[in-house]
Amino acid sequence: MRIKIINPNTTQMMTDTIGECARKFARKGTEIISVSPSFGPASIESFVDEFVSACGVLDEIKKGEAGENIDAYIIACYGDPGIHAARELTDKPVIGIAESSLYMASMLAARFSIVTIIPRARTLMEEMVRGYGMEHRVISIRTLPLYVLDVEKDPKGSFEKIREGARLAVKEDNAEAICLGCAGFAEFAQSIEDELKVPVLDGVVCATKQAELMVELGKKTSKRMTYRPPEKKAYSGMFAHFSSDKPATKRKAAAE
Repeated sequence: MRIKIINPNTTQMMTDTIGECARKFARKGTEIISVSPSFGPASIESFVDEFVSACGVLDEIKKGEAGENIDAYIIACYGDPGIHAARELTDKPVIGIAESSLYMASMLAARFSIVTIIPRARTLMEEMVRGYGMEHRVISIRTLPLYVLDVEKDPKGSFEKIREGARLAVKEDNAEAICLGCAGFAEFAQSIEDELKVPVLDGVVCATKQAELMVELGKKTSKRMTYRPPEKKAYSGMFAHFSSDKPATKRKAAAE
């Protein structure tokens, strides 16, 4: 099977790390394709970043559907930007790393915490948690003095901050599991779990395993109503290639 992991930011080093992490845990025979959109923010730390990056996610979904022979998609940002729109563009499973880790944590622990990036991201996380109906399970959101790209610049220093945030979540908030709230935190999960003796979940790994399961079970995104393809209409400007009321040849020309 072929799983396309879309890192919604444009930092290739982070995209490569995400792909390596997924391949480490993927089954033999699963092909992992990790990509970044050709446009968008270098990192995602605000509402503006999230909304702009969602457009890049949709662009990569369209590329996947145009002939890349993809069996499932993963959105590798802990806000799951564009996830509902992405599900309208394909009948393949589309899995967000936040949704995936939250659901898995809920099967492993009664209450759990999210350890994530800078304090301004708290509201983004709170709204995401509410959207997934997990307010009663997420006991705390621990933000850190840590930007997304700090993980690539200073892995050792970043690990210590993430480790301390997770430790406080367990000690002070009584968290029974930890969700790492950034795709860039993937490499630290096992070390923190070994130390704290509670499940520590990286969303990239959770999503990879769930994507494999859905493909093996032959499950597809429901097109009954909510996630059916968008109504046909014209788009203009930079989004012209999203138009669905033009002949195929014109749509292709617009995309080029």
